[in-house]
Amino acid sequence: MTGFSYQLFCSRNFGPMDKTLRMVADLGYTGVEGYGALYADPAAVAATKAALDETGLKMPSGHFGLPQLASDPSGVMDIAKALGITSIYCPYLVEEDRPTDADGWAAFGQQLAGIGAPFQEAGLTFGWHNHAFEFEALADGTLPIDVMLDGNDLAFEFDVAWAVVAGANPLDVITKYGSRVTAAHVKDIAAAGTKQDEDGWADLGQGTIDWATIMGALRGAGTNHFVLEHDNPSDDTRFARVSLEHAKSL
Repeated sequence: MTGFSYQLFCSRNFGPMDKTLRMVADLGYTGVEGYGALYADPAAVAATKAALDETGLKMPSGHFGLPQLASDPSGVMDIAKALGITSIYCPYLVEEDRPTDADGWAAFGQQLAGIGAPFQEAGLTFGWHNHAFEFEALADGTLPIDVMLDGNDLAFEFDVAWAVVAGANPLDVITKYGSRVTAAHVKDIAAAGTKQDEDGWADLGQGTIDWATIMGALRGAGTNHFVLEHDNPSDDTRFARVSLEHAKSL
């Protein structure tokens, strides 16, 4: 049976973190995915490590912001070692910094690959985590995600739902990138006009995405790390429970 991780960003409005990790562990998750606030300073790293040790949860992957990755790679590697993170994903590029043409995205991809080189040399997986904008066509018809991943060996954590929001076919993406899809975010989109209080997202299995088919394609491509996520749950315990129950059935 696949082990599923929980993206701790889902519980940013709840907590405290030790309570969240206990909830996640009690529900049967085997791991969690970290994000910046959990390792913003040494005290946060120590508190996160203590909570992981207490619950027995692992943190195999973590999101780190581009400025931190670029300016302090040794510090990021220290955090990764302390928390047991073996896969590092850069999750976002603010709108004002996004390139506007294919050449710009190609240059960004090369910049990101350069930033990732020290992590890869240290034996860590390093790559990009998408939102919707990477799948929105440029003026020449190309997609930023295709341009930025071309000509390098960046890994790809595929956020399927965000790609669907942008109009992409997840099966085509999985076919194209295959083993480069080292991880996937598993979340669902509510039916149109529903769940507005949760920004249109749904608990896994309660929405519109054909996860049974997509999960099969991901496993066939060799993806072995699956992170359950909801960007704005009104009840994180409900989301965590319902989604894990459905994920185990896939």
